[in-house]
Amino acid sequence: MSKDSRDRSVAKKLYIKTYGCQMNVYDSTRMADVLAPLGYVPADAPEDADMVILNTCHIREKAAEKVFSELGRLRPLKALRSEQGERMILAVAGCTAQAEGAEIVARAPYVDIVLGPQTYHRLPEMVAQAARAGGYVLDTDFPAEAKFDFLPDAATPQGISAFLSVQEGCDKFCTFCVVPYTRGAEFSRPGAAIVAEARRLVAHGAREITLLGQNVNAYRGAAVDGEARWGLGRLIRALAEIEGLLRLRYTTSHPRDVDDALISAHRDVPQLMPFLHLPVQSGSDRVLHAMNRRHTADDYRRIIERLRGARGDMAFSSDFIVGFPGESDADFSRTLDLVREIGYAQAFSFKYSPRPGTPAALMPRQVPEDVKAERLAALQALLTEQQQHFNAASLGREVPVLFEKRGRHPGQLVGRSPYLQAVHAAAPEHLVGTLAPVRLVRVERNSLAGELMIEGDEVLA
Repeated sequence: MSKDSRDRSVAKKLYIKTYGCQMNVYDSTRMADVLAPLGYVPADAPEDADMVILNTCHIREKAAEKVFSELGRLRPLKALRSEQGERMILAVAGCTAQAEGAEIVARAPYVDIVLGPQTYHRLPEMVAQAARAGGYVLDTDFPAEAKFDFLPDAATPQGISAFLSVQEGCDKFCTFCVVPYTRGAEFSRPGAAIVAEARRLVAHGAREITLLGQNVNAYRGAAVDGEARWGLGRLIRALAEIEGLLRLRYTTSHPRDVDDALISAHRDVPQLMPFLHLPVQSGSDRVLHAMNRRHTADDYRRIIERLRGARGDMAFSSDFIVGFPGESDADFSRTLDLVREIGYAQAFSFKYSPRPGTPAALMPRQVPEDVKAERLAALQALLTEQQQHFNAASLGREVPVLFEKRGRHPGQLVGRSPYLQAVHAAAPEHLVGTLAPVRLVRVERNSLAGELMIEGDEVLA
């Protein structure tokens, strides 16, 4: 028996490749937790793995083709393992699996398991079924039971900064978006389960938690203290009481669900960071109506104004789609006007690309690719200028940095400012996991350089 075979007999190896959003990152971690009782431990590369999972995204352009390309690379590895008398289980999970499960098993019959994002709690059963029956297992249902009720309490430590899913699905049905079809209706986890998981993450070393949801501020979960329901603002206040939890963030939000309680949480809860990702998508009311966004550009402006009124140091990020069907030059100009008015610390912008099954894919007046490219370049130039201005305006300021890990150079640590900026500074390693004051002294390509403003063992928290 080869050494590799003996090693694999001791523990089975699991490799997960994650595409897309933070929700998928969280889901991948929980898939590993679900499979751990079966003896699976993490592998560093697919070549070393007894099971490979592609946890896919269906949002970006050509998402499905990227998955098939990766499957093509994995096929020879699976065949080689079979020639050696061993087996590699190959699974496709996530939103592309949900949307195109039948296509995956037709085009890639060597895939063993195809599962949607609502069924990964059943992975052990799927693995056993695939082993017994051969062929493939396809599970893309939306089960009546909540998957979170079936996940193990024990969770893989995520490090200093951790993700925690509190809400899934979306009922907004934006005309460009596949999320309602791949993630299902909005579902909020009970507050007690979230608080308990947050306590476990903190016990494993997390000092910052980002609350996740496709529409996270639509959260309406069962309350802990007898109230009928908690909104996101109330949940944040409960989590802020956990000893050792230094920072809270949440993403992704919808302007329609920014309520008074959430705004007051930004005012009152120091652990809640003054940085919010609030997608607007367009500055044109006509385009927003076609997108079924259910808010106007002025609605969005008023929300920003209220948040800045609650906390004067608030900074914002956003998402933008250019070249939506029917978008005119005047519509695009209104988007640029809104960007100039709001001023963003960072933002994400994309050309519109049709998603099969969405209403926008069938709309008339699709914008030519060259026009979309030209508009995207103009918007990204403006957003880059604003990000550079925001970073430059930070120079000379002293900010609390949560150090997360060692930097590239000896004696260097890397962390994040309250505004999610990457910051590196010369600092002793015992400061990992603590907040320390850092003066920002230089803007670099992808980070800010800082100088530690303490000596000895002094820290903020």
